[in-house]
Amino acid sequence: MRGDADASPEEIEALLDDIGPAFARLRRHAPTARKEFSQQLILNVVADSIEDVTVGGVAEQLKVDPSVASRMITDCINAGYLRRAASQQDSRRTVLLVTPEGQALRESFAAQQRAAFERITATWPERERIQFARLLHRYVADSDAFRKHEPS
Repeated sequence: MRGDADASPEEIEALLDDIGPAFARLRRHAPTARKEFSQQLILNVVADSIEDVTVGGVAEQLKVDPSVASRMITDCINAGYLRRAASQQDSRRTVLLVTPEGQALRESFAAQQRAAFERITATWPERERIQFARLLHRYVADSDAFRKHEPS
């Protein structure tokens, strides 16, 4: 596509219509294996939460059936990346916590993703790389805020 100022309304509409499929392609080409990708999703949900996280909470965050979330979580527990603990707010509830091994795996994933970003954008001007990174962070933050106000 030409520069934004030169784009026709039809080109802009086509670009915006392709956002969903582009995100799907991006997810399919993640720089990790399927099992690692699932572990990364689970670890990020647990680590990024400011509240206690339960199996049901993970299922809700990932928009999957609780039985699917439970299997993914059990895999992370068996691998030593998560542990179960009693909630500090309600000792009758069991919550999930990231172990030091799980935190190390998160850091490894982050390093892999940064390396992939740098390889993929290596030919981009530095200004565009930084602008894209900032806009992606903004999109994620706004997406989180939107989801919190979206009716369930």
